[in-house]
Amino acid sequence: MLCSSVSNQSGAALASLAFPTLGPVGVVAVRQWVAAVLLLAAGRPRLRSFTAAQWRPVLGLAVVFAAMNLSLYAAIDRIGLGLAVTLEFLGPLTVALAGSRRRLHLGCAGAAAAAVVVLVRPAPSTDYLGIALALLAAVCWGCYILLNRTVGERLPGAQGSAAAALVSGALYLPLGIGALLHHRPTLGATACALAAGVLSSAVPFLSDLMALRRVPAHFFGVFMSVNPVSAALIGLVALGQHLPALSWAAVLVIVAANTVAVSTEAHPRSAGPPAVAKRGGPAERPGR
Repeated sequence: MLCSSVSNQSGAALASLAFPTLGPVGVVAVRQWVAAVLLLAAGRPRLRSFTAAQWRPVLGLAVVFAAMNLSLYAAIDRIGLGLAVTLEFLGPLTVALAGSRRRLHLGCAGAAAAAVVVLVRPAPSTDYLGIALALLAAVCWGCYILLNRTVGERLPGAQGSAAAALVSGALYLPLGIGALLHHRPTLGATACALAAGVLSSAVPFLSDLMALRRVPAHFFGVFMSVNPVSAALIGLVALGQHLPALSWAAVLVIVAANTVAVSTEAHPRSAGPPAVAKRGGPAERPGR
């Protein structure tokens, strides 16, 4: 699980190194194409056998997948890796808290909201567009989880995710080709974009599959809270992006809110496949 988190955020850091040459759109396009190839090899979807009821959530998932990665990478380009990933993490936190009337969960929501205010700290120099893009990525991640649950119910294995990745990659063909023609790719930038696709797709996907065979799905959901912290640390070490002490405290509050919300959420006692299908499986967790 730690390997999955570190790989995911390292891939995002590598992607940001290619932004000056390829631009976020070009990097995301390469990232989506790599994800499509990898997921098609893993899922092997039988596209001709899909019904209309199966295609509808798959197409919705493809659009959300495409928008989520572009908004996240554009946010990283403007406000940094740690802040962008922390704000995006509000998506799964909202899904975990949605519909709950428990005082503990309402307290978690209030603490997370206060932490967001501390993180963004409105000021003349605040990059409101970058913050808005990160929050858009959060909305997309929440929708991604909900759509994946529907896809998982209607299609076996990873066929739905693979089909969505294929459609998402196809959506990026005109955008990606246009971006690559406008920004002349260099060998180094292309290598970073390809490596980002592998580190944010293949490694997390395989790591999550192996982890979910060994730990309960709800514990996997709790451990996902490490992502904002690992993103901030990797942003600091690899990219030199420093967060002030108050921002670190806000990140930890959001992490704690998610940990409490997920660990106190009603879940099956069994660690078997039904629990995995309901929460925290690889199909619910986007490779970034």
